[in-house]
Amino acid sequence: MSESHAAPDQQIFIVDDDEALRDSLVWMLESSGYAVAAFESAEAFLAVYEEAMSGCLVLDVRMPGMSGLELFEELGRQRCTLPVIFITGHGDVPMAVSALKRGAVDFIEKPFGDQDMLRLVEQCLTQERASRSQRRLEADTARRLEHLTQREREVLDLIIVGKLNKQIADVLGISIKTVEVHRARVMEKMGAHSLAELVQHVVTVEPAGTVR
Repeated sequence: MSESHAAPDQQIFIVDDDEALRDSLVWMLESSGYAVAAFESAEAFLAVYEEAMSGCLVLDVRMPGMSGLELFEELGRQRCTLPVIFITGHGDVPMAVSALKRGAVDFIEKPFGDQDMLRLVEQCLTQERASRSQRRLEADTARRLEHLTQREREVLDLIIVGKLNKQIADVLGISIKTVEVHRARVMEKMGAHSLAELVQHVVTVEPAGTVR
């Protein structure tokens, strides 16, 4: 079996009412080095769910009580960021395809091979790490933007739309030297080492066309 490449805080959450399948998945994933938590129902998982959970969710489509799809929809309402893999029986494929269109990562049909499940799990964990890193970058950029003075923000907005220092000076009615000072402070406060990095960071928070 392949070895886990999960981050230390990433965990695989299994929600399936089939005890034998649940136990088999736990054994297989733990044998591959993953941290695993298993739940016999959607309600049981929802009772302990926290926004800070990291990793991925392996979710049976059809269960007594709240179905996997209903849990998926509820987690969506709670802005859950855990990537989801659905486990389906043959007759559940159309429902799983519908879930893909609403944001699930993939589905796997029963019976499935260990390597197929491991491949999907690793794909989800890689995606979740990238998404989490992006969210941290966006939060850091938003925080840094809040610490700019009004004038620095005006200079930044003009930099983002491609204005040169002389053009910025003309628009704001200040000297080129003053623009250079503000520009240097903007770069420092935003933690950017180049113009390209500055633009990339800001556009992640304020997409093109929305920069003030």
